Amino acid sequence: MAKLVRIESDNVQAEIAPERGGMMTRLCVSGEELLYLDAATLDDPRGKVRGGIPVLFPIAGKLDEDRYILDGKTYALGQHGFARAMPWQVSAAPEDARSLELRLAASAETRAVFPFDFDVRMRYRASGNTLTIEQTYANLSNRPMPFAPGFHPYFAIAEGEKSTLKISTDATHAWDNVAHREVTFSGLDLTQPEVDLHLLNHLVPETILERPGRRKIRLSWEAAFCHLVVWTLRGKDFVCVEPWVGRPNSLNRPDLAHIGSREVRKTWFAITLLE
Repeated sequence: MAKLVRIESDNVQAEIAPERGGMMTRLCVSGEELLYLDAATLDDPRGKVRGGIPVLFPIAGKLDEDRYILDGKTYALGQHGFARAMPWQVSAAPEDARSLELRLAASAETRAVFPFDFDVRMRYRASGNTLTIEQTYANLSNRPMPFAPGFHPYFAIAEGEKSTLKISTDATHAWDNVAHREVTFSGLDLTQPEVDLHLLNHLVPETILERPGRRKIRLSWEAAFCHLVVWTLRGKDFVCVEPWVGRPNSLNRPDLAHIGSREVRKTWFAITLLE
């Protein structure tokens, strides 16, 4: 069974599994469980975890044919990168019960698919009605490092609630990853067999999940997360609302963001249960 580390404040209780990709497995705010988790996948070290908040690094999404070319060499890198499948280390003794910092450093295993030296830190912090994930990405290499991470939170939304769930956005265009084409965006229909929409021009650095009869959930983030993904499957009691830095196939795109040599990039992502 995966070992869990608990953090808590007066209103927030959360559990993180450092050895299972540093992911958050549980988030309870003011007595309400916000996340979906298939516990069976958490306990299977050979499989991918379905639920919680997986950490996506160095990429979010999928590369075409799971490949990219760098300096004339082809590298293989699977969907959402490798961080969610690797053990993270507790970087230091927790300051208090409200926070936990985890670390993932480059290794021979990561350099084989992503030839950069890096040091990534995730600090999970509980305060008020908010859980914040503060991130530090350090490029220790002598050249710019591609930067396209993201988060994949699974929110607990029952199948029968999907038709009434509202997710605020100002987007007018989206990439439909089911139909594999760009579409004019006019609203979400979460009752379809699969919804996998990448909102290409969601410009406001937050979104609100409106759940009839329950308190609203606000997601907010640092400006680097300029793409918002909504994903769900019929028959599954979750809706994923995912802030990403880059689009799918990011490492093969000309608009790929980078962190300069020996530079550090700090970002954050927060989940708040509104009053």
